[in-house]
Amino acid sequence: MVKTVVIEDMNHLYELLNEQAYRSDIKRNRNLYVYRGQPDASFVLTTSLARNCKEKKKELEPCMLRNFTKYAVLEEPSIEKSVWRQMIFGQHHGLPTRLLDWSFSPLIALHFSVTESDLEDMESRDSAVWRTDIHELHDLLPEKYRAISEKYSTTVFSVDMLAEACESLAMYDSDMGDSAMLMIEPPSVDVRIVNQYSFFSVIPSKMNDIEGFLDSHTENTVRYIISKKIRWQIRDMLDHQNISERIVYPGLDGLSKWLGRHYYVR
Repeated sequence: MVKTVVIEDMNHLYELLNEQAYRSDIKRNRNLYVYRGQPDASFVLTTSLARNCKEKKKELEPCMLRNFTKYAVLEEPSIEKSVWRQMIFGQHHGLPTRLLDWSFSPLIALHFSVTESDLEDMESRDSAVWRTDIHELHDLLPEKYRAISEKYSTTVFSVDMLAEACESLAMYDSDMGDSAMLMIEPPSVDVRIVNQYSFFSVIPSKMNDIEGFLDSHTENTVRYIISKKIRWQIRDMLDHQNISERIVYPGLDGLSKWLGRHYYVR
């Protein structure tokens, strides 16, 4: 089930930022959730592949990955070895893929929730942060995937673990149907992935309604609605916490975006 929580002031933000549960077995606080920020609360959870290719996504996906690899292999030779590496590297550089971005950090998700390409939109609409439970998603996986994750003592897959479980997109789609999706941690190909604390959910081709899947198969998924009244206040708080384009997109492009917004006149 998907629970909706409306955040209307900074006090309500505390629940989102402090969700670590105490684990008596290790006597530490740990968080089992991943987060996704969206600048418009009305946006539906969907992949860039589905938005780009619509009903032809299954037919066109191999063509895009094949052609991407043909040209990108000069920059990253390792992608020839694995369709999963092709997909992750492509997603990282803007290729439409079946991957859905998440972060282990609620602050990073908030950054994407309160960042607009046109800053005039900041006060015109509510935004959203999605939260879902890694362990719940893991428990829905077919047995062979759970056996591999148990072998490596983790609930999140690496590229090599996924390759061990599944040799092709067709096999993955057959294994998952529309009732499971796997969470993968990408290799640290650059600082951006590290700074964003990135994770991806690998969406099966038969799963056409991601929100419906989460509503039917999970209990701990939450959709936080960020009121447009406090988006600027959250944005300024994040800057004070050193969560900005300068960190999320290391390099001159991120620096320029941050400075442009920092000196923006409302």
